[in-house]
Amino acid sequence: MNQNKLFRLTRIRLALYYAIVMGLILSLCVFGFYRAVFHAHVVALDSEIESVGGTLHDSIELKLQSPGRLEPFAHQLFPNLDNCGTGASNCIQQQPHSKRHLLGIVTKTSYYIRFFDISGKLIANAGYYPKGLPDVFNQKTWQFLKDSKGKDYHQITLALHTQNYQDWGYMQVGRSLQEFNHYLDSVKLVSVLGLLIAMVMIAGASWWLSGLAMHPIYQSYRQIQQFTADAAHELRTPLAATGATVESALLMSQIDEEETRDILQTIQRQNQRLTTLVVDLLMLARLDKQSQKLQRENCCLNDIVSDLVEEFEAIANAAEVKLTSSIQVHQPLNIIGNADQLYRLFSNLIVNAIQYTPRGGEVTVFLDCNDYNAVIKVQDTGIGIPKHELTRIFDRFYRVSSDRSRSTGGSGLGLAIAQAIIQSHHGSIDVQSNLDEGSTFTIKLPFNIPPLKTVRSIYPFKMLYR
Repeated sequence: MNQNKLFRLTRIRLALYYAIVMGLILSLCVFGFYRAVFHAHVVALDSEIESVGGTLHDSIELKLQSPGRLEPFAHQLFPNLDNCGTGASNCIQQQPHSKRHLLGIVTKTSYYIRFFDISGKLIANAGYYPKGLPDVFNQKTWQFLKDSKGKDYHQITLALHTQNYQDWGYMQVGRSLQEFNHYLDSVKLVSVLGLLIAMVMIAGASWWLSGLAMHPIYQSYRQIQQFTADAAHELRTPLAATGATVESALLMSQIDEEETRDILQTIQRQNQRLTTLVVDLLMLARLDKQSQKLQRENCCLNDIVSDLVEEFEAIANAAEVKLTSSIQVHQPLNIIGNADQLYRLFSNLIVNAIQYTPRGGEVTVFLDCNDYNAVIKVQDTGIGIPKHELTRIFDRFYRVSSDRSRSTGGSGLGLAIAQAIIQSHHGSIDVQSNLDEGSTFTIKLPFNIPPLKTVRSIYPFKMLYR
């Protein structure tokens, strides 16, 4: 398949389409996963900051007395509280006293606390206050900030009141996002690497899947190519013979009556061969396309087998082959099917058996049934079929013995037609054969015995045989 430029390019495009579609789907899934992780951690971070801020707010607000002034208890609550004069630059770092009460959350390296008065002036800060953080007050509840080094922080602003419900000022509780960003960076890295590895695997899988998808199409293409070549060859032979005969006749100065008759008989034989080939091809096309609804009826297989054996007895006698039937059912065996096609099916098998059975041999047609199917066997004592040929005997225009088949006028379509008819009747065919011992074709067709009395059908006997 890869040697054919058309199919190679088609496979590449198909694999590319697979990879693009799967890559887009996987990318959307990875992006959705990242957004879900990001949202979950943002919600968890907000809840943590809000919880810390709420705890500190409730602890401080109950003890505030004058607006804009921190009470002494604040220094006991925050071990590293820094008082500020005119701004953050005037804040003096105080060393924590070992006897002071430590609030665990504000001693962590990721948290800081700022206090502003009503006018927005920075009064004090606590915790691990980052350098270079903007000290301009913003009354927004939630904010994302950056310090002078570009590090990210997230903070919440809460209003404070005195004991007598006066506005005291504001408290801001913030947290460093360094740990959060590191985690997200690791998630990004894992997601990107996973996506790249997955894309490589998808590319390989796409190439493999495109090959699987293209294989039956390529097989059909090869079969069509072979079929076209075989059909052209089969048509060319009788046409060439007819043309040569007519040419030779035209070159004769005088043609007597006997020569004219021979020429016409030759043309008739070749025309008959062409007609048979065209009829077979047309029948195969109809069976493949199944565009026309088959006319189905109750068909009595007992009658079909008996009629065919009686009809082909003369052909068998001429070939010095004994043709018999063995009907092993004691009542009419009916199936729902097309009588013309069933007649053609069995006649093809019987004619092939007679043609490939040497003089003195036997051909027997068995009719039996099991619980679900009617079973028909065509057994001969002919030349047999090699084991390696059994899988190909149903191919169109295929002949096990080309010379023998051509001498009998066969085109290699008989068994292909038989298989197509069996498939249209939802049946099966099996072949067992040994060289110089004979062959047995076993056909199983689903049957149905209707409650109404079956009327014997009249079958067309004027058919074209090979």
